[in-house]
Amino acid sequence: MSSLTVNLGENTYDIRIDCGSLSSLGSQCAERGLAGRVALVTNPAVAALYADQVRQALAEAGNDVTLIEIPDGEEYKNSTTLNRVYDELIEAGLDRNSFIVALGGGVVGDLAGFAAATYLRGIPFVQVPTTLLAQVDSSVGGKTAIDHPRGKNLIGAFFQPRLVLIDTDTLKTLPLREFRAGLAEVAKYGIALDNGFFEFLEQNNVSIQKMEQESLVRVILTCCQLKARIVEMDEKESGLRAILNYGHTLGHAIETLAGYRQMVHGEAVALGIVLAARISRTLGYCNDHDVNRITTLLSGFGLELSPPRVEADRLRDALLKDKKSRSGSISFICNRGIGDYVVEKLSTEQLLILSGLEV
Repeated sequence: MSSLTVNLGENTYDIRIDCGSLSSLGSQCAERGLAGRVALVTNPAVAALYADQVRQALAEAGNDVTLIEIPDGEEYKNSTTLNRVYDELIEAGLDRNSFIVALGGGVVGDLAGFAAATYLRGIPFVQVPTTLLAQVDSSVGGKTAIDHPRGKNLIGAFFQPRLVLIDTDTLKTLPLREFRAGLAEVAKYGIALDNGFFEFLEQNNVSIQKMEQESLVRVILTCCQLKARIVEMDEKESGLRAILNYGHTLGHAIETLAGYRQMVHGEAVALGIVLAARISRTLGYCNDHDVNRITTLLSGFGLELSPPRVEADRLRDALLKDKKSRSGSISFICNRGIGDYVVEKLSTEQLLILSGLEV
Protein backbone atom coordinates (compact mmCIF):
# COMPACT_ATOMS: atom_id res chain seq x y z
CA MET A 1 0.00 0.00 0.00
CA SER A 2 1.21 3.50 -0.86
CA SER A 3 0.14 6.25 1.49
CA LEU A 4 0.67 9.88 2.33
CA THR A 5 -0.62 12.26 4.94
CA VAL A 6 -2.21 15.63 4.24
CA ASN A 7 -1.03 17.73 7.18
CA LEU A 8 -3.73 20.23 8.11
CA GLY A 9 -3.53 20.38 11.90
CA GLU A 10 -6.77 19.08 13.39
CA ASN A 11 -8.01 18.34 9.85
CA THR A 12 -5.06 16.06 9.00
CA TYR A 13 -5.95 12.86 7.14
CA ASP A 14 -4.39 9.98 5.22
CA ILE A 15 -4.61 9.00 1.56
CA ARG A 16 -4.22 5.25 1.05
CA ILE A 17 -3.58 3.80 -2.42
CA ASP A 18 -3.66 0.07 -3.15
CA CYS A 19 -5.35 -2.58 -5.24
CA GLY A 20 -8.17 -4.53 -3.59
CA SER A 21 -8.42 -2.20 -0.61
CA LEU A 22 -12.23 -1.79 -0.56
CA SER A 23 -12.51 -4.77 1.78
CA SER A 24 -10.44 -2.93 4.40
CA LEU A 25 -12.68 0.15 4.48
CA GLY A 26 -14.55 -0.79 7.65
CA SER A 27 -11.41 -1.46 9.67
CA GLN A 28 -9.72 1.67 8.37
CA CYS A 29 -12.73 3.77 9.36
CA ALA A 30 -12.73 2.16 12.81
CA GLU A 31 -9.03 3.02 13.23
CA ARG A 32 -10.05 6.66 12.82
CA GLY A 33 -12.85 6.48 15.36
CA LEU A 34 -15.64 6.30 12.78
CA ALA A 35 -18.37 3.89 13.87
CA GLY A 36 -22.13 3.64 14.21
CA ARG A 37 -24.62 4.69 11.57
CA VAL A 38 -23.11 5.34 8.16
CA ALA A 39 -24.66 6.53 4.90
CA LEU A 40 -23.06 5.05 1.81
CA VAL A 41 -23.69 7.55 -1.00
CA THR A 42 -23.11 6.33 -4.55
CA ASN A 43 -24.77 6.16 -7.97
CA PRO A 44 -26.53 3.19 -9.60
CA ALA A 45 -23.63 2.26 -11.90
CA VAL A 46 -21.06 2.17 -9.09
CA ALA A 47 -23.55 0.56 -6.69
CA ALA A 48 -24.06 -2.36 -9.07
CA LEU A 49 -20.31 -3.01 -9.04
CA TYR A 50 -19.14 -2.23 -5.52
CA ALA A 51 -21.96 -1.39 -3.09
CA ASP A 52 -22.33 -4.92 -1.73
CA GLN A 53 -18.60 -5.26 -1.08
CA VAL A 54 -18.38 -1.88 0.64
CA ARG A 55 -21.54 -2.44 2.69
CA GLN A 56 -20.17 -5.77 3.87
CA ALA A 57 -16.82 -4.21 4.81
CA LEU A 58 -18.59 -1.49 6.82
CA ALA A 59 -21.08 -3.90 8.41
CA GLU A 60 -18.32 -6.31 9.47
CA ALA A 61 -16.77 -3.42 11.41
CA GLY A 62 -20.06 -3.06 13.32
CA ASN A 63 -21.65 -0.22 11.37
CA ASP A 64 -25.36 0.18 10.54
CA VAL A 65 -25.24 1.00 6.81
CA THR A 66 -27.82 2.95 4.79
CA LEU A 67 -27.37 2.96 1.02
CA ILE A 68 -28.25 6.21 -0.75
CA GLU A 69 -28.18 6.23 -4.55
CA ILE A 70 -28.11 9.49 -6.49
CA PRO A 71 -28.50 9.82 -10.27
CA ASP A 72 -25.35 9.59 -12.35
CA GLY A 73 -24.17 12.74 -14.12
CA GLU A 74 -22.98 16.29 -13.49
CA GLU A 75 -26.45 17.64 -14.28
CA TYR A 76 -27.68 16.00 -11.06
CA LYS A 77 -25.09 17.67 -8.81
CA ASN A 78 -27.66 20.20 -7.70
CA SER A 79 -29.85 21.33 -4.81
CA THR A 80 -32.68 18.95 -5.75
CA THR A 81 -30.45 15.90 -5.40
CA LEU A 82 -28.83 17.32 -2.28
CA ASN A 83 -32.21 17.74 -0.58
CA ARG A 84 -33.06 14.14 -1.43
CA VAL A 85 -29.86 13.07 0.32
CA TYR A 86 -30.75 15.18 3.37
CA ASP A 87 -34.17 13.50 3.47
CA GLU A 88 -32.61 10.04 3.50
CA LEU A 89 -30.03 10.99 6.12
CA ILE A 90 -32.81 12.23 8.40
CA GLU A 91 -34.99 9.17 7.73
CA ALA A 92 -32.07 6.85 8.51
CA GLY A 93 -31.52 8.61 11.83
CA LEU A 94 -27.95 9.77 11.25
CA ASP A 95 -26.70 11.95 14.09
CA ARG A 96 -23.46 13.77 14.88
CA ASN A 97 -21.78 10.48 15.77
CA SER A 98 -22.57 9.10 12.31
CA PHE A 99 -20.56 9.46 9.11
CA ILE A 100 -20.89 9.44 5.34
CA VAL A 101 -18.93 7.41 2.79
CA ALA A 102 -18.75 8.80 -0.75
CA LEU A 103 -18.29 5.90 -3.18
CA GLY A 104 -17.95 7.05 -6.79
CA GLY A 105 -16.53 9.78 -8.96
CA GLY A 106 -16.33 13.52 -8.59
CA VAL A 107 -20.08 14.15 -8.64
CA VAL A 108 -20.70 11.70 -5.78
CA GLY A 109 -17.70 12.97 -3.82
CA ASP A 110 -18.57 16.64 -4.24
CA LEU A 111 -22.25 16.25 -3.37
CA ALA A 112 -21.83 13.73 -0.54
CA GLY A 113 -19.02 15.84 0.88
CA PHE A 114 -21.18 18.95 0.83
CA ALA A 115 -24.00 17.02 2.49
CA ALA A 116 -21.53 15.96 5.21
CA ALA A 117 -20.31 19.54 5.61
CA THR A 118 -23.81 20.90 6.13
CA TYR A 119 -25.90 18.11 7.70
CA LEU A 120 -26.19 18.86 11.44
CA ARG A 121 -23.56 21.56 10.80
CA GLY A 122 -21.06 18.91 9.79
CA ILE A 123 -20.50 15.17 10.28
CA PRO A 124 -17.38 13.18 9.24
CA PHE A 125 -17.05 11.69 5.78
CA VAL A 126 -14.73 9.38 3.89
CA GLN A 127 -13.84 9.58 0.21
CA VAL A 128 -13.67 6.33 -1.76
CA PRO A 129 -13.08 7.58 -5.31
CA THR A 130 -13.68 5.11 -8.14
CA THR A 131 -12.70 7.25 -11.15
CA LEU A 132 -9.21 8.37 -12.10
CA LEU A 133 -10.27 12.02 -12.05
CA ALA A 134 -11.58 11.71 -8.50
CA GLN A 135 -8.57 9.71 -7.35
CA VAL A 136 -6.01 12.26 -8.55
CA ASP A 137 -7.94 15.45 -7.90
CA SER A 138 -11.47 15.97 -6.60
CA SER A 139 -11.31 13.55 -3.63
CA VAL A 140 -8.25 15.33 -2.19
CA GLY A 141 -8.30 18.77 -0.64
CA GLY A 142 -11.72 19.15 0.93
CA LYS A 143 -13.54 21.05 -1.81
CA THR A 144 -17.22 20.08 -1.70
CA ALA A 145 -19.95 21.66 -3.77
CA ILE A 146 -23.05 21.51 -5.90
CA ASP A 147 -23.64 23.30 -9.19
CA HIS A 148 -26.03 26.14 -9.95
CA PRO A 149 -27.65 26.72 -13.35
CA ARG A 150 -25.46 29.83 -13.68
CA GLY A 151 -22.18 28.08 -12.97
CA LYS A 152 -20.26 25.06 -11.74
CA ASN A 153 -19.49 24.58 -8.03
CA LEU A 154 -20.91 27.95 -7.03
CA ILE A 155 -22.42 26.58 -3.80
CA GLY A 156 -20.04 24.69 -1.56
CA ALA A 157 -17.76 24.47 1.44
CA PHE A 158 -14.21 23.52 2.36
CA PHE A 159 -14.62 20.35 4.42
CA GLN A 160 -11.81 17.83 4.72
CA PRO A 161 -12.47 14.07 4.68
CA ARG A 162 -11.27 11.84 7.50
CA LEU A 163 -9.75 9.40 5.00
CA VAL A 164 -9.28 8.98 1.25
CA LEU A 165 -9.16 5.29 0.29
CA ILE A 166 -8.13 4.67 -3.32
CA ASP A 167 -8.57 1.16 -4.71
CA THR A 168 -6.92 1.06 -8.13
CA ASP A 169 -8.89 -2.08 -9.03
CA THR A 170 -11.99 0.11 -9.45
CA LEU A 171 -10.40 1.63 -12.55
CA LYS A 172 -10.69 -1.72 -14.33
CA THR A 173 -14.45 -1.20 -14.60
CA LEU A 174 -14.22 2.48 -15.53
CA PRO A 175 -15.44 3.34 -19.06
CA LEU A 176 -12.56 4.30 -21.35
CA ARG A 177 -14.01 7.77 -21.88
CA GLU A 178 -13.97 8.45 -18.13
CA PHE A 179 -10.43 7.12 -17.76
CA ARG A 180 -9.19 9.40 -20.53
CA ALA A 181 -11.01 12.32 -18.96
CA GLY A 182 -9.08 11.70 -15.75
CA LEU A 183 -5.81 11.83 -17.65
CA ALA A 184 -6.52 15.50 -18.43
CA GLU A 185 -6.33 16.27 -14.69
CA VAL A 186 -3.18 14.16 -14.47
CA ALA A 187 -1.55 16.19 -17.25
CA LYS A 188 -2.46 19.41 -15.42
CA TYR A 189 -0.11 18.59 -12.57
CA GLY A 190 2.85 18.01 -14.85
CA ILE A 191 2.23 21.09 -17.00
CA ALA A 192 1.76 23.56 -14.15
CA LEU A 193 3.86 22.05 -11.35
CA ASP A 194 6.35 19.33 -12.24
CA ASN A 195 8.36 19.04 -15.46
CA GLY A 196 9.83 15.68 -14.40
CA PHE A 197 6.34 14.26 -13.95
CA PHE A 198 5.32 15.62 -17.35
CA GLU A 199 8.29 13.80 -18.90
CA PHE A 200 7.23 10.61 -17.09
CA LEU A 201 3.77 10.93 -18.64
CA GLU A 202 5.30 11.40 -22.10
CA GLN A 203 7.55 8.37 -21.69
CA ASN A 204 4.95 6.08 -20.14
CA ASN A 205 1.88 7.01 -22.12
CA VAL A 206 1.27 3.44 -23.29
CA SER A 207 1.73 1.71 -19.92
CA ILE A 208 -0.53 4.27 -18.24
CA GLN A 209 -3.30 3.68 -20.75
CA LYS A 210 -2.88 -0.07 -20.28
CA MET A 211 -3.40 0.58 -16.55
CA GLU A 212 -0.21 -1.24 -15.62
CA GLN A 213 -0.14 -1.18 -11.82
CA GLU A 214 3.32 0.33 -11.31
CA SER A 215 2.69 3.24 -13.69
CA LEU A 216 -0.85 3.73 -12.39
CA VAL A 217 0.21 3.96 -8.74
CA ARG A 218 3.06 6.32 -9.68
CA VAL A 219 0.59 8.59 -11.47
CA ILE A 220 -1.99 8.63 -8.66
CA LEU A 221 0.55 8.99 -5.86
CA THR A 222 2.45 11.81 -7.59
CA CYS A 223 -0.74 13.77 -8.31
CA CYS A 224 -1.91 13.35 -4.70
CA GLN A 225 1.52 14.40 -3.40
CA LEU A 226 1.54 17.52 -5.57
CA LYS A 227 -1.99 18.47 -4.60
CA ALA A 228 -1.41 17.73 -0.90
CA ARG A 229 1.64 20.01 -0.89
CA ILE A 230 -0.41 22.89 -2.27
CA VAL A 231 -3.41 22.25 -0.01
CA GLU A 232 -1.17 22.16 3.07
CA MET A 233 0.08 25.65 2.22
CA ASP A 234 -3.31 27.06 1.22
CA GLU A 235 -6.20 24.96 2.49
CA LYS A 236 -9.00 27.36 1.55
CA GLU A 237 -7.69 28.78 -1.71
CA SER A 238 -6.75 32.24 -0.48
CA GLY A 239 -4.00 32.43 -3.07
CA LEU A 240 -1.54 29.67 -3.93
CA ARG A 241 -4.12 26.88 -4.28
CA ALA A 242 -5.62 28.67 -7.27
CA ILE A 243 -2.80 27.22 -9.40
CA LEU A 244 -4.66 23.89 -9.26
CA ASN A 245 -7.28 25.58 -11.45
CA TYR A 246 -4.93 25.54 -14.43
CA GLY A 247 -7.07 24.73 -17.47
CA HIS A 248 -10.27 25.05 -15.44
CA THR A 249 -11.32 28.67 -16.00
CA LEU A 250 -12.19 28.21 -19.66
CA GLY A 251 -12.84 24.49 -19.13
CA HIS A 252 -15.56 25.22 -16.58
CA ALA A 253 -17.06 27.87 -18.87
CA ILE A 254 -17.20 25.41 -21.76
CA GLU A 255 -18.69 22.73 -19.52
CA THR A 256 -21.33 25.14 -18.20
CA LEU A 257 -22.33 26.28 -21.69
CA ALA A 258 -22.59 22.66 -22.81
CA GLY A 259 -25.07 22.05 -19.99
CA TYR A 260 -22.87 19.35 -18.40
CA ARG A 261 -24.17 16.84 -20.94
CA GLN A 262 -22.15 17.29 -24.11
CA MET A 263 -18.86 16.48 -22.40
CA VAL A 264 -17.58 15.13 -19.10
CA HIS A 265 -15.52 17.32 -16.78
CA GLY A 266 -12.09 16.01 -17.77
CA GLU A 267 -12.83 16.54 -21.46
CA ALA A 268 -13.67 20.17 -20.72
CA VAL A 269 -10.46 20.50 -18.69
CA ALA A 270 -8.44 19.15 -21.62
CA LEU A 271 -9.90 21.87 -23.85
CA GLY A 272 -9.22 24.43 -21.13
CA ILE A 273 -5.60 23.29 -20.89
CA VAL A 274 -5.05 23.67 -24.63
CA LEU A 275 -6.56 27.16 -24.55
CA ALA A 276 -4.51 28.08 -21.46
CA ALA A 277 -1.32 26.91 -23.19
CA ARG A 278 -2.11 28.96 -26.30
CA ILE A 279 -2.89 32.02 -24.18
CA SER A 280 0.35 31.46 -22.25
CA ARG A 281 2.22 31.40 -25.56
CA THR A 282 0.52 34.60 -26.73
CA LEU A 283 1.51 36.30 -23.46
CA GLY A 284 5.11 35.13 -23.84
CA TYR A 285 5.23 32.57 -21.03
CA CYS A 286 5.84 29.53 -23.22
CA ASN A 287 6.74 28.75 -26.82
CA ASP A 288 5.45 26.71 -29.76
CA HIS A 289 7.43 23.65 -28.66
CA ASP A 290 5.81 23.69 -25.22
CA VAL A 291 2.32 23.98 -26.72
CA ASN A 292 3.05 21.15 -29.15
CA ARG A 293 4.26 18.86 -26.33
CA ILE A 294 1.12 19.61 -24.31
CA THR A 295 -1.27 18.98 -27.20
CA THR A 296 0.64 15.85 -28.23
CA LEU A 297 0.38 14.38 -24.74
CA LEU A 298 -3.34 15.13 -24.44
CA SER A 299 -4.17 13.87 -27.93
CA GLY A 300 -2.06 10.79 -27.20
CA PHE A 301 -4.35 10.16 -24.25
CA GLY A 302 -7.24 10.08 -26.73
CA LEU A 303 -8.74 13.44 -25.78
CA GLU A 304 -10.60 15.68 -28.24
CA LEU A 305 -8.84 19.05 -28.49
CA SER A 306 -11.02 21.11 -30.82
CA PRO A 307 -12.81 23.70 -28.64
CA PRO A 308 -16.38 24.59 -29.61
CA ARG A 309 -17.22 28.12 -30.66
CA VAL A 310 -19.75 29.79 -28.40
CA GLU A 311 -21.73 33.01 -28.24
CA ALA A 312 -19.66 35.83 -26.75
CA ASP A 313 -22.40 36.97 -24.35
CA ARG A 314 -22.89 33.48 -22.94
CA LEU A 315 -19.16 32.96 -22.55
CA ARG A 316 -18.78 36.36 -20.88
CA ASP A 317 -21.56 35.50 -18.41
CA ALA A 318 -19.99 32.13 -17.59
CA LEU A 319 -16.60 33.75 -16.97
CA LEU A 320 -18.10 36.44 -14.75
CA LYS A 321 -19.62 33.67 -12.60
CA ASP A 322 -16.24 31.99 -12.21
CA LYS A 323 -15.22 31.74 -8.53
CA LYS A 324 -11.89 33.42 -9.35
CA SER A 325 -13.61 36.45 -10.87
CA ARG A 326 -13.15 39.73 -8.97
CA SER A 327 -14.84 42.88 -10.34
CA GLY A 328 -14.67 41.56 -13.89
CA SER A 329 -11.04 40.43 -13.59
CA ILE A 330 -9.90 36.81 -13.34
CA SER A 331 -6.68 35.39 -11.90
CA PHE A 332 -5.83 33.25 -14.90
CA ILE A 333 -3.25 30.49 -14.48
CA CYS A 334 -0.69 30.36 -17.30
CA ASN A 335 1.99 27.72 -17.74
CA ARG A 336 5.52 29.09 -17.70
CA GLY A 337 7.17 26.64 -20.05
CA ILE A 338 6.32 23.18 -18.70
CA GLY A 339 6.46 22.49 -14.98
CA ASP A 340 5.94 26.02 -13.73
CA TYR A 341 3.18 28.61 -13.66
CA VAL A 342 2.42 32.30 -13.46
CA VAL A 343 -0.80 34.08 -12.47
CA GLU A 344 -1.99 36.72 -14.91
CA LYS A 345 -4.81 39.14 -14.11
CA LEU A 346 -7.04 39.25 -17.18
CA SER A 347 -10.37 40.93 -17.76
CA THR A 348 -13.21 38.87 -19.14
CA GLU A 349 -12.92 40.85 -22.38
CA GLN A 350 -9.24 39.96 -22.67
CA LEU A 351 -10.06 36.30 -22.11
CA LEU A 352 -12.80 36.45 -24.74
CA ILE A 353 -10.28 37.74 -27.26
CA LEU A 354 -7.34 35.56 -26.24
CA SER A 355 -9.37 32.34 -26.11
CA GLY A 356 -10.70 32.73 -29.66
CA LEU A 357 -13.85 30.91 -28.54
CA GLU A 358 -16.41 33.59 -29.22
CA VAL A 359 -18.46 33.95 -32.40
